[in-house]
Amino acid sequence: MVDRPVVLVGLMGSGKSSAASCLARRTTAKVLDTDRMVEKAEGRSVASLFHDEGEAAFRLLEVAALDQALSTPAPVIIAAGGGIITTPEARSMLRERAIVIHLAVSPEVAAARVGNNPSRPLLAGDPLGKLTSLHADRKSLYDEVADHTIAVDELSPDEIAKAVQAIVEGA
Repeated sequence: MVDRPVVLVGLMGSGKSSAASCLARRTTAKVLDTDRMVEKAEGRSVASLFHDEGEAAFRLLEVAALDQALSTPAPVIIAAGGGIITTPEARSMLRERAIVIHLAVSPEVAAARVGNNPSRPLLAGDPLGKLTSLHADRKSLYDEVADHTIAVDELSPDEIAKAVQAIVEGA
């Protein structure tokens, strides 16, 4: 692994958390998940935070979690929340402090992976429609921060981890 944090970004359902866990088993890196960090700090779920506080408040907590994760001594792999790139401060931190790998997934595959999951508040009611819209809104932001992109529609979490490891070890 490298001496900079490796951050996995992408839509919900791209496999960030699963691939990070597989990558941790293959390396000595510590895995951090910004959503889990926020949940632990706040003592409640992301869905509850969205419902009670709203997306803007959640994004502030998410940026704080990202800052904390990026400050963790390397080697560290960070599975970032799907919308982390919507915050200019987060995009700046990602560009300046990490190796960023975009796990590019089609909305159709992402929707099949996540289903109609109540723990994903942004997808309520119409996962495919909302993922299609999120993909359109966020693709340029993922491209802006990504050092590398991996197309993951046909890949298992372990195959994604292998691809990430190959990129990082070649960096």
